[in-house]
Amino acid sequence: MNTAAPAIRLLAQRQDVDEQTVDELVAGEAAALGVHVTTTWVDDLTGLGAAVRAAEAADELLVVLTAPGEPDLQAVAPVGQQQVLRLDVALREPDLTSGLVAHVQGRGVWGVVWALRAVHHRRRYPIHREAYGDRRDQFGELRLPAGDGPFPVATVLHGGFWRSCWQLDLMDAVSVDLAERGLATWNVEYRRPDRHGWRATVQDVRRSLEHLHALAARWPLDLDRVAVVGHSAGGSMAVQLAGDAVAARVPHLRLVVQLAGLVDLVGTHRRDIGNGAVVTALGGTPEERPQVYAQASPLERLPVGVPQAVVVGRSESPDLREMSRRYERAARAAGDDVTFIEDDGDHFTVIDPASGIWQRTAALLTEALG
Repeated sequence: MNTAAPAIRLLAQRQDVDEQTVDELVAGEAAALGVHVTTTWVDDLTGLGAAVRAAEAADELLVVLTAPGEPDLQAVAPVGQQQVLRLDVALREPDLTSGLVAHVQGRGVWGVVWALRAVHHRRRYPIHREAYGDRRDQFGELRLPAGDGPFPVATVLHGGFWRSCWQLDLMDAVSVDLAERGLATWNVEYRRPDRHGWRATVQDVRRSLEHLHALAARWPLDLDRVAVVGHSAGGSMAVQLAGDAVAARVPHLRLVVQLAGLVDLVGTHRRDIGNGAVVTALGGTPEERPQVYAQASPLERLPVGVPQAVVVGRSESPDLREMSRRYERAARAAGDDVTFIEDDGDHFTVIDPASGIWQRTAALLTEALG
């Protein structure tokens, strides 16, 4: 791992955003990460090649904030290997340029915060990126702890209401934290249903867990000590994965962790949480696709048959907090082994390694896989 925090350069193309707001977001996140960020505002990308070369020479990371309508960066200049992250405020098709660290897009100006986190955490702790399929989004990032192993494994599933603008970088910080605690982490990307349909999403998540067998053939992983950790929509997929584990060729799971999980998809739809996200993801309403909801909604899968942790912040939305409490009671009544963690924080505090609620969750994971 790299304990030194590398400097980051932000090459920001002027567009219809308030520059002061972006600069304030950059300053705040740079202070939180303990890194130095230099921002340069430009009218166009003619200087991209020079910026890449300067970043490479200084062993710094480069975030490129592009204006709407810009082509893939490979059409502008070579970007090297794992040195450059592209950032778009608006949603667009993924940049296919080879060698990009990532392409953060569609998250508004808040995306600058996530972009800085993404390049920081990828440099801070090394990853082994590996495909588990032949589609662009079928890959994961393996982080190994220090030592010889074999290591217990936490498979990590990001959320984001199953929308393509949210990617596995959401879980970088907790993946690093768990690796520093002695757990290997397999942070999974998957095809989101807004572009590929629900069936593809379910297949990818299951296939990513099956791929642990291939990883264990090359890395010192202990597949008798495996947990699945899911945030938000990833939490519901973690439960579906656990419930399907008997029929699927997946490792035995010791624990399933739902971090601010969507535990009741029927209720989430009926209360219109996420502005229609559930219907978009699952391909219809509960009345139109009852079998899909029966398989996908954690509340409908009880008993799951795998020990669970349900984690929710006290400042979470009232509906998701209420559903988490109701789910915990229903799971216990169905005979499942459930640990309920409720502590200070909101929807994203549960994936902040500095928070008390994550510290409690990480300690539980370490104990369960110890």
